[in-house]
Amino acid sequence: MDFAPTEEQQAILAMAREVGAEHIAPHARAWEAAGTIPRDLWPKLAALGFGGLCVSEAAGGAGLGRLEATLVFEGLAMACPSVAAFLSIHNMCATMLDRHGTAEQKARLLAPAVRMETILSYCLTEPGSGSDAAALRTRAERTNDGWRLTGTKAFISGGGYSDAYVVMARTGAEGPGGISALIVEAGAPGLSFGALEDKMGWRSQPTRQVQLDGCAVGAGALLGAEGAGFRLAMEGLDGGRLNIAACSLGGAQAALERTRAYMAERMAFGRTLDRFQALQFRLAEMEIEIEAARVFLRQAAWKLDRGAPDATKACAMAKAFVTEAGSRIADQCLQLHGGYGYLADYGIEKIVRDLRVHRILEGTNEIMRLIVARSMIGGRE
Repeated sequence: MDFAPTEEQQAILAMAREVGAEHIAPHARAWEAAGTIPRDLWPKLAALGFGGLCVSEAAGGAGLGRLEATLVFEGLAMACPSVAAFLSIHNMCATMLDRHGTAEQKARLLAPAVRMETILSYCLTEPGSGSDAAALRTRAERTNDGWRLTGTKAFISGGGYSDAYVVMARTGAEGPGGISALIVEAGAPGLSFGALEDKMGWRSQPTRQVQLDGCAVGAGALLGAEGAGFRLAMEGLDGGRLNIAACSLGGAQAALERTRAYMAERMAFGRTLDRFQALQFRLAEMEIEIEAARVFLRQAAWKLDRGAPDATKACAMAKAFVTEAGSRIADQCLQLHGGYGYLADYGIEKIVRDLRVHRILEGTNEIMRLIVARSMIGGRE
């Protein structure tokens, strides 16, 4: 097995780092304070193909594999994990549209989404069904003109900001087989949003409840086959979990690089911090952990690209391992900065806050362990 990245893959990571350093990093704190990401950022990223990374070239996307996509999110997250993660959500929805959308949906929604003139959000989680996604209560009932949706979605990144929402709703019986995916566009009758959530991290992402009060959409809103929504949702989450892991990796890498630079300058007891063997060992431990996480993530992406039978398990394992490693590394970097790490000016405390949620979303890490365990014991209760 060849572990060396190709020249193209190296260029993709370098480009993402450079774009993040130029267009995102200088503004990340201001965007966090404002609680939103300026819309004029997205066309700049879309011009590089970042609006449809895994969307087929025939549909106007970059046509990249999952491995290459993780490199983009790793590079962008070095500038700001919150912005990179928001782009991941948009890309997950765009890929779902490319794979399962009708020709009309692709022409009307996917093409502008790839250009990032249209921003997409993903609506699965509900106030009463987080990890137990198959128990969602939002309903979609047929009407003479299409569908009427009733329910509430919680913790939606881009709520009230995005232009269209991929909503999982119950169109049939209880259980996963009764769930369908529907596209609800901004301005639809009966669509409204809760108050802006006041979060620990990801503060530049506007997050709200999405409320559907008899929300009317046309017959063409159904994405994929009726009753296939849960399968589509889980399919999308395989890639989403890799992307979030990549965002943790990028954030941890940025924290480690800042910490190395800080330790080379900060004096204590007559020498710089990086001259103390005990602290050198802590740097080495973080380097070992981040490299292990990187290899694990890229192997999982490689498996998903090739449709390996254990790809879902690999994605779950990588998501759990990498996001937890990223949080540990960021926390250690804050500790090595001492009191300065607690100050916003040094950028470490923001990384710690932003990475913490990665262990919860796209399926909690407890659910990742459940996926792995079930693959080992055959799904027995």
